[in-house]
Amino acid sequence: MRRTVSVLVGAAVCLALAAPVAAAVPVVTAQSADAAKPGKGDDRRTAGLRAITAAGAVAAIAEIKDGKGTWRGRSGVSDLATNAPVRTDGRFRAGSVTKTFTATTVLQLVGEHRIGLDEPVERYLPGLVPDGARITVRQLLNHSSGLWDSTNEKGGLFPDQQDPAAIRNWLDQGGMTRTITPAQVVAASVAHAPNFPPGSTFGYSNVNYTLLGMIIEKVTGHGYAQEITARILRPLGLESTYFPGTATGIRGQHAHGYMTVVEGPGPQDVSDRDVTEASVSWANSAGELISTLSDLNRFEQALLGGRLLKPELLREMTTTIPIEVNGQPTGLSYGLGLAKGQLSCGPIVGHDGGVSGYATQLWSSGDRQVAISVTMRGTPQEMGAQIGAEGAFLEATFCGDR
Repeated sequence: MRRTVSVLVGAAVCLALAAPVAAAVPVVTAQSADAAKPGKGDDRRTAGLRAITAAGAVAAIAEIKDGKGTWRGRSGVSDLATNAPVRTDGRFRAGSVTKTFTATTVLQLVGEHRIGLDEPVERYLPGLVPDGARITVRQLLNHSSGLWDSTNEKGGLFPDQQDPAAIRNWLDQGGMTRTITPAQVVAASVAHAPNFPPGSTFGYSNVNYTLLGMIIEKVTGHGYAQEITARILRPLGLESTYFPGTATGIRGQHAHGYMTVVEGPGPQDVSDRDVTEASVSWANSAGELISTLSDLNRFEQALLGGRLLKPELLREMTTTIPIEVNGQPTGLSYGLGLAKGQLSCGPIVGHDGGVSGYATQLWSSGDRQVAISVTMRGTPQEMGAQIGAEGAFLEATFCGDR
């Protein structure tokens, strides 16, 4: 099963920070371990990670980089079967943080005059998208294309998340490890009516970035994974980051991911199924990446520091449109593969991501980078509390010592 290669509605909850984290939720009975070298502010940061696992998450790890150095912390376990403490150097599925890598590569190709930001999709992928003459590359990048999201919407490629029997059947029949190609993702999307006319508003859709991966391949002759690896991963020395393709495992040390599944009619008839082994081929250039805290922070520091894009292209990337949910402002806006949020002490820029079992946050205030990986589980209400605790951690981390 999928889901969600992002997202930003969840990030909006994280960044709003108006309400306290919900109390009275089941607490994970897991050992916790924290940064080895305590210093000023460590207790607050460690408490923030413990609050995430206290809200039900299996594990939470974080790395903070600023002018004072690097701090890493952890809480919870990497594996419910062994209760081994989670490691801060372990790999995890980064979900929609992949989009920032894809967008950076597209913008590099814009700088090389091989892609035009305001050129139509039809120019690069003729005949693939019915309204492709009206949808631009920029609209794919900032999610204003209107294309229906076949990976997240009811009636798309995956079972309804509100139907426990359908979810159980999907899991029991090996749905987690099935390969779904980019072509299948796009075909399922364009078979459905678009959500709105191109350019009229924001509407998050993984299909936008699936198409961007296809455009990268069309103009370079290389797959998006090969191109991103050559342009970003190798030059920055991100040796723990990779694209798994159709492989279902995670290389090296990593935390296990879990999905809480309703197994029967009673309130206790639930289980935490291990979904670490999974194909995220469906997520492709929208959310396939596997990485580590250190690699993600190094990438964002290089990107925002101007090492990967020319100044004018970085300005394009950080020029945003507002994100609304049901007509209501969220406090977030979205650029070309980067989101912008507002905390009590000022703005932060970055992205979040999520696939089954894993949630990621990567944000920067300019002088501080923060990467978080959480292995979530529980009911929607419990996971909402975990998201709220992530938001409290971000607020405390960016603003607590300002």
